[in-house]
Amino acid sequence: MISAEAGNPEPVAAIPCWAPWWAMPSSPNLYQYLLGSLSFVVKAKSSTRYMLINTPNTFHTVFPFLVQKFLTSCIGEIQNVKKLQSGDLLVQVDSNQASVNSKLTHLGTLNTIETSFHKTLNVSRGVLSNPDFIHVTEAEFLEELRDQNVCAARRINVRRDGRLIPTQHVVLTFQTPVLPKSIKAGYINYKLRPYIPNPLRCFKCQRYGHFQQSCRGTDHVCGKCAEFGNEINACTSDTFKCRDFSDLHAASSKSCPTWIFEKEVIAVKIKRNITFPEARQIVKDRTPKVGVSYSSTVQMQPKISNNTSEINSLRLPVSIPLSTLPSKFFTVPIATTSMEINSPKNRSNQPLVILKRTL
Repeated sequence: MISAEAGNPEPVAAIPCWAPWWAMPSSPNLYQYLLGSLSFVVKAKSSTRYMLINTPNTFHTVFPFLVQKFLTSCIGEIQNVKKLQSGDLLVQVDSNQASVNSKLTHLGTLNTIETSFHKTLNVSRGVLSNPDFIHVTEAEFLEELRDQNVCAARRINVRRDGRLIPTQHVVLTFQTPVLPKSIKAGYINYKLRPYIPNPLRCFKCQRYGHFQQSCRGTDHVCGKCAEFGNEINACTSDTFKCRDFSDLHAASSKSCPTWIFEKEVIAVKIKRNITFPEARQIVKDRTPKVGVSYSSTVQMQPKISNNTSEINSLRLPVSIPLSTLPSKFFTVPIATTSMEINSPKNRSNQPLVILKRTL
């Protein structure tokens, strides 16, 4: 999987391109890695590489101070280190450190270790859209753009009337964690946009965020009628029903509110380079709540006090002449001072008073 000369990982199609770094291939459940991964998302540079270090005894029983000393002595100062729930270490290094780390077999006095490049964090994916390349094959893209760090190309197809129709959109995979803003294809520079994949849906429980192989559900849920214990291949129902909202659509429908929500979470995560929990919270905060109107939300805001007695207590007493005030109130000589006190709208009817002071 890893090329020693190139020092870069080959693209792996088994892992979805939007999967976070804690979603390891051996993970039983994607959400097991969700809680312990809030502090490792950083803005990577083009020379940044993410590597995994594992040992047969895992790093759960090794003191963090000892691990830090071993890493510093063998590799040098490391940007970030994160211990996964599987017991492996995820380290963020630069290109020079990655070449040294890939050759490590021992880490201090620890037992034999194995190092490998992370399969998803070291690559980025962008979409190239142009009708000029509608007849260019994926192999031709890979051959012509290899010198620009392109390691994989896949054309997006749509299904119509049971047939797959190729589109002008091509997903390019780069051997760098930072997606280039543009790419030179032939004699023209084309802009790239981040690839936003569709949400991952479990075909067993019809929930989003995990694979069918790692599903903890006990019964199958039909993706057509949402009945428990029924599979879509053997479903005889003529009506569609969603499990989440009981609406008249299948679980795979792109009009499902859950599908739209999960799609937006992925888009926010990729565009802002943040974690899934942070992206999910952002989308939740800006999504209108069902059954809560705008007027009810405004009524929940704290009201501004309109107490007339408090306002009247702040008025300047009109019965005290300005000439009786001590001279310490005046810091500079003033020829003539004219002060006009206007009555607010909620003030009781009182005569307008003009105070004049001549020094």
